[in-house]
Amino acid sequence: MAIAHTLESYMTRKGISYEVIPHQRSHNSMETAEMARIPGDRLAKAVLLEDESGYLMAVLPSTHRLEMGALHRALNRKLGLATEREIASVFGDCDVGAIPPLGAAYGIEMVWDDSLADQSDIYFEGGSHEDLIHLRGEQFRGLMSYAKHGRFSRHV
Repeated sequence: MAIAHTLESYMTRKGISYEVIPHQRSHNSMETAEMARIPGDRLAKAVLLEDESGYLMAVLPSTHRLEMGALHRALNRKLGLATEREIASVFGDCDVGAIPPLGAAYGIEMVWDDSLADQSDIYFEGGSHEDLIHLRGEQFRGLMSYAKHGRFSRHV
């Protein structure tokens, strides 16, 4: 599987040029960073959450763990993790566990962690466990400019 069609269409509509970086099949984001030989702090991962208001995508570095309490307080929402079945339903053109951190491409509200704000380059899954998308940091921040952001993760 290459880059997800929905993601590719979204990036084209936004006029974003990007690089696709192939890597050996991986099973988690830290393994992906290692195989692709990129710093884990520059690999953005997506965590799909939900509550009675709908889905929310939290975007944070692969080296970080989501702090649900901090996110609950910041947003005044009681969010829980979406199930794999829900993720597969929403991201039908992506491998489970390889969803891109651009919820807007799929009509999903997003928040992103400030620890990504100063990165010169950002990498993320393109919908498969074998391809990463590489953007310049300013491109990524431009795509995230409408989304809420804050500190809701910690380095592990």
